Amino acid sequence: MSFLDVICCGFGAIVLLLMITKTVQPLVVEQSTINAEGQIKALQEQLFTLRGETLVLNRDLDAKHEQLSDKQKRIAILKSKLKQIQADFAAMTSSSSTSESKRGELYKAMQTLTAEMERLLGKQHQRQNSVIGGIPVDSEYIIFIIDTSGSMFNYSWERMMQELIATLEIYPQVKGIQIMNDMGDYMFSNYRGEWIPDTPGRREIIMKRLRRWNPFSNSSPVEGIQRAVRQFYDPNKKISLYVLGDEFTGRSIQTVVQTVDRLNKERKPGERMVRIHAVGFPVQFSRPAHLQTTGIRFAALMRELTYRNGGTFVGLNDFRP
Repeated sequence: MSFLDVICCGFGAIVLLLMITKTVQPLVVEQSTINAEGQIKALQEQLFTLRGETLVLNRDLDAKHEQLSDKQKRIAILKSKLKQIQADFAAMTSSSSTSESKRGELYKAMQTLTAEMERLLGKQHQRQNSVIGGIPVDSEYIIFIIDTSGSMFNYSWERMMQELIATLEIYPQVKGIQIMNDMGDYMFSNYRGEWIPDTPGRREIIMKRLRRWNPFSNSSPVEGIQRAVRQFYDPNKKISLYVLGDEFTGRSIQTVVQTVDRLNKERKPGERMVRIHAVGFPVQFSRPAHLQTTGIRFAALMRELTYRNGGTFVGLNDFRP
């Protein structure tokens, strides 16, 4: 029995040694097809991209907040000014000694402030009528006739561009635009006799081109007005002309008025084929009194033309931006 115990113990020891020293490769149940390293790298790239986009969006959001704050402050200031002017206007209206010119100035100021607030409040703000600052804005097509003479280009060009931008802002979307100078020369020759489509991109191109645009001018808007009416009048379109200039060097104001009357006929009582508006820049009034004649004649001409042709003449008090 002792011998058998010894034999069994020895056999067990050998088996135990074999189990300790024998190395076996782990059994692979299923081979993974996922590239873990590539997936981690892709997720890291997405994370970096999202962080960059978040930074950009945060900057844009901060800028929008600043713009909104500025507009809110400006609206508050304008409301305060409008309230004061309305009070002054009411007081002067009740006073029989108040001059008509002073009342007119106050009324124009109220219109201007109201128009500015409407622009700041955005498209959702509902206007009570189609008149802004005394200018009817019911037209679907607009033509700018710009004096490109040396006096305008050298002294009042920046201010003219500001007024053109302000005019476009009261027409958020029209069916067609056209730009020509007072001689009737087109800014874009490829759109000669045709309407320029109104898009934000096209408006930007117009402003960029306008900064360098300086064709010859004889300082008289007559040729531009005549060409605009002859080439673009359409009984099915509402069209407005905007004449921007500083002087009239022609011989006779009355002749021009009569010519435009014959050309821009009444379609029905009180309604002409096209409206004619004008903005006068007081460049000539910075010169000595005896050299201001052409500026005075421009104001006289455009006041009469706009009155006869359903428009408004706006005389600025400064030609600088």
